[in-house]
Amino acid sequence: MKDLNVLKKLLVVYSLLFTSSVFADELSNILSDNKNILFDYEFRQNKAQSDMLENSWINPIVLQYNKNYSKQFTDRTVQTGSFSVGIDQPIFRFGGIYFGIKYAQALRGANNAEIELKKRELIGSAVKLLFEMNKLKLEQKKMILLVKNDAIDIRQKRESYEAGLIDSSFLDQAILKKNQDETQNLEMEITLMKLEQSFSLLSDKNPNTLKLPNLTLISAEQYKGRNLELVRDKLRVKEKSYNAKMTWTKYMPSVSLQGRYTDADLNPLFARPGLEERYYAYGFNISMPLNINMFSDLEASKVARLKAQIEVIDKREEIDKEYGLIRNKLRIIEKKITLANKDEKLYSRLYKTTKNLAKAGEKTSFDTAMMYNSLQVRKLDQKIYKIDKQIELIGLYTKVANAL
Repeated sequence: MKDLNVLKKLLVVYSLLFTSSVFADELSNILSDNKNILFDYEFRQNKAQSDMLENSWINPIVLQYNKNYSKQFTDRTVQTGSFSVGIDQPIFRFGGIYFGIKYAQALRGANNAEIELKKRELIGSAVKLLFEMNKLKLEQKKMILLVKNDAIDIRQKRESYEAGLIDSSFLDQAILKKNQDETQNLEMEITLMKLEQSFSLLSDKNPNTLKLPNLTLISAEQYKGRNLELVRDKLRVKEKSYNAKMTWTKYMPSVSLQGRYTDADLNPLFARPGLEERYYAYGFNISMPLNINMFSDLEASKVARLKAQIEVIDKREEIDKEYGLIRNKLRIIEKKITLANKDEKLYSRLYKTTKNLAKAGEKTSFDTAMMYNSLQVRKLDQKIYKIDKQIELIGLYTKVANAL
């Protein structure tokens, strides 16, 4: 059972996905109790079904009891009863029994991988919602600062308009921008409520008390080597391969042992010396089906195996492209962080200059406040971009077992 031991090791590896510093403590159990119970039932159901399939080659022992009443004799009613135990057990199917057991084990592994992947994706969705909620809160802080700048801009343009330095269109545009920013802030509030509702459907934890993980880019080798989708598809190939072999043996000769123990009342009509009430009967049976659909059945199982093999190749290519895309996205986000950092340094210098000019009476306190708000906006932008990186990375970690 070497393959079964390997399968058990794989399943142990799956359980380590969100361990270490990735999803510590409560984040590894972020799903609600009901969701975890449902997944536990799916695992148990898969085990029970695969165990039944693995032992399906063992035929049941048939216990039978009969009670008959006969009025064949005119002077009385004759009662006869019988009890029997019978078996009809295949012992040889040209490897069909062995391949059937291996098929059941491969099917169990593939289904377990599918359930585990589904659970990890749900955990990933919950963590992604946490990131999105935190990102939206930062964007709300940023919008509040922008609205403050809008208010300062309106005040300055109103003063310029009243002084006859600009026409009313500039003031109207400033007022319109403030209204648009305030409306957008309200839209963010609605979006945040939707995110919180979506999170509550997956988890019964308080999103405000959960500590977010700090994800880093895993290597391409780790992503491909421990990708749960690829592990699942490889197990599907094994499943289809054993099924093809099992289909072939289905049309080969098979040998069955038969046996029966009977304890029956003798019918007076047939009773004679030497006739036993209790007796054994045994023998064997050789059979071979001749089915017109045999070649079509074999071809269908062969095509299913070839299809599964191509899907593994296709999945490898998909994984490579997916990893490359996320790595390129991260590279662009890093550039955005660098630019925002440069802007922060620039605004920091401008803020100090404006503050000194305000002390000298050449600038107003409103100019200083606007520059300070712009500086804080660029600081928030960097935090937002870093969360964007985490959102991209969660897509990788969701599909990879034991990434760290």
